[in-house]
Amino acid sequence: MSIKENFIALIQRLQNEICTALEEVDGKAKFREDRWERPGGGGGISRVIADGAVIEKGGVNTSVVHGQLPELMARQFGVSEAQFMACGVSLVIHPINPFVPTVHANFRYFELYDEQGNLKDSWFGGGADLTPYYLDEKDGIHFHQTFKNACDPFGKELYPLYKKHCDEYFVNKHRNNEARGIGGIFYDYLRPTAERTAEDLFSFAKANGEAFIHAYLPIVNKTKDLPYTTAQKDWQEYRRGRYVEFNLIHDRGTLFGLKTNGRIESILMSLPPRARWEYDYHTVPGSPEAELEEYLKPREWAV
Repeated sequence: MSIKENFIALIQRLQNEICTALEEVDGKAKFREDRWERPGGGGGISRVIADGAVIEKGGVNTSVVHGQLPELMARQFGVSEAQFMACGVSLVIHPINPFVPTVHANFRYFELYDEQGNLKDSWFGGGADLTPYYLDEKDGIHFHQTFKNACDPFGKELYPLYKKHCDEYFVNKHRNNEARGIGGIFYDYLRPTAERTAEDLFSFAKANGEAFIHAYLPIVNKTKDLPYTTAQKDWQEYRRGRYVEFNLIHDRGTLFGLKTNGRIESILMSLPPRARWEYDYHTVPGSPEAELEEYLKPREWAV
């Protein structure tokens, strides 16, 4: 099979495996499936879960779209007439319990063709990041170490590089460069080279996609039954407000989707069901909430 066919098969398998694992850990809610078609070509499968025993709202979406390159993208890539294909899996999980972190991940592949349909360019992108509200340091270490272990076989330099990219990307610049969470890995525009073939890049994406369940589910199982107070739920919703701010102000994928008339339900799937904003809010020094704010500064997690 071609890289495109392999990647499409990968994201469909990951969607199935991740949804099954999340339904099992929730124990109550099931994913609702919504198949949709893109007017310009292709479509996708959106799966949304809500009001569960563990998950308040979440989605695991796949899409395979193709056709004429949108004008905005054409300008960005410096071409006039071109065809494209983009496929990927994207997920966001917002748990009920404030001791369970929110998580985001996506893995995607893009091909660009000339007017004759010949492959002109291709690249891979993806990553995963964790947004806790309260944090046991061991859980942050586990999340990062799992992805470092997935990256290391492809080059010891990759995890530190893509961790740095993640730390630099998921930041609310308008909030004095406050991080959205504790990061993970993030990479984009990985193109085949003589040293790193498309097959190598596919294997790298596959390893990280398959690492997701192992990185996140143990943390969920450890924290999902912890007791919590109304005040702790309020803190979760306050921090969710910062999550919303990042996605609507800074996230390139969200902004691109909105500017190119993408499917709005899929684009805004990442937003939590409830969030809050409080005027001039400050945490109490020495509190668990203030401790979380300290974890939002870039640091080394994995060994």
